[in-house]
Amino acid sequence: MPSIPISFEFFPPKTPVGQEKLLVVRNKLAALNPEFFSVTYGAGGSTQDGTLQTVLALRESGIDSAPHMSCIGASRAELRNQLQGYKDKGIRRLVALRGDLPSGMGMGGELRYANELVAFIRQEFGKDFIIEVAAYPESHPQAANLDVDIQNFVRKCQAGADSAITQYFFNADAYFYFVDRVRAKGIEIPIIPGIMPITNYSKLARFSDACGAELPRWIRKQLESYGDDSDSIIKFGEEVISNLCQQLIEGGAPSLHFYTLNQAEASLAVVNNLK
Repeated sequence: MPSIPISFEFFPPKTPVGQEKLLVVRNKLAALNPEFFSVTYGAGGSTQDGTLQTVLALRESGIDSAPHMSCIGASRAELRNQLQGYKDKGIRRLVALRGDLPSGMGMGGELRYANELVAFIRQEFGKDFIIEVAAYPESHPQAANLDVDIQNFVRKCQAGADSAITQYFFNADAYFYFVDRVRAKGIEIPIIPGIMPITNYSKLARFSDACGAELPRWIRKQLESYGDDSDSIIKFGEEVISNLCQQLIEGGAPSLHFYTLNQAEASLAVVNNLK
């Protein structure tokens, strides 16, 4: 077991079978005593109800559970009602994001950026919520450059974020460089590395290209070489991600946040490998 806290991210299942499977995964990962679970949120709030129901189902395990919340496409009144609903249900942790609009929609909504959402939550609800925000060690794919992206991150922190969870990455140096840059600007909140287990090459390559996470050439080439040999892909992925996590722990990362894709085994294997 690692010497630092861990947490896990899920997405809202779309089917009753998916919901049942997630409860099995929840129980396996809850046994590791994570700090919290988080649940993603579809573009334009398209899974808002599913997100809430999934949070409530995960919380039945006794683990603090946090919905992702985005501001794009929503009015202040809608956001206020949503936050009040979360508060009434005893939800005390949020992942505050700008969010993505469904394709074909304009910018919409009264708040345009995550820092505005964080400021709004603090203005309306004070310290009622622990607020996590996103960080991008390799720069947000829509940012002009890393300097601009770091300034955007600093604004989120100054607006009242409590901690940050990064986009996944496979190069520990990118994380440490990002942390050094934001520390130099006076930002002291914990910056939690996001960890993506490797179990499927084609899906990972597609995800990484879409979200701007660099999949290093040596990992790409090794995964390509396995073809359809899923056992070799999983074994190699476990080794790569375990080594990455060990580097992060030794370098002072405050916690690790696993992107589970609603699966338990790959994250379990990595956690069990950590000293």
